[in-house]
Amino acid sequence: MKIAIPLASGRLCMHFGHCEQFALLDTDESNSIVGKTLLTPPPHEPGVLPAWLGEQGADVIIAGGMGSRAQQLFARNNITVVVGAPADEPEQLVAAYLGGSLETGANVCDH
Repeated sequence: MKIAIPLASGRLCMHFGHCEQFALLDTDESNSIVGKTLLTPPPHEPGVLPAWLGEQGADVIIAGGMGSRAQQLFARNNITVVVGAPADEPEQLVAAYLGGSLETGANVCDH
């Protein structure tokens, strides 16, 4: 599985469309992180990031906040959306997600 995390200053960016980079973390069957790639996203425009992350092979995106339209576009690209995650480092978020202990709060995006 490949999990995408939008980053700002090395931690989860609370609004995925305004991030500096995406961390793509690869996991194996035993839920271990086996690889990490940092990518600079294309310029943010409606619909671009879900398609681009789909092209990168992302299966899941963990975000702080995301609008409902973006969530629908991720679903169309067969990418599971997790919102309300804290601004932690990507490895911490993925380990918690894989272990079933990722605590999520409110979706911090209102559009």
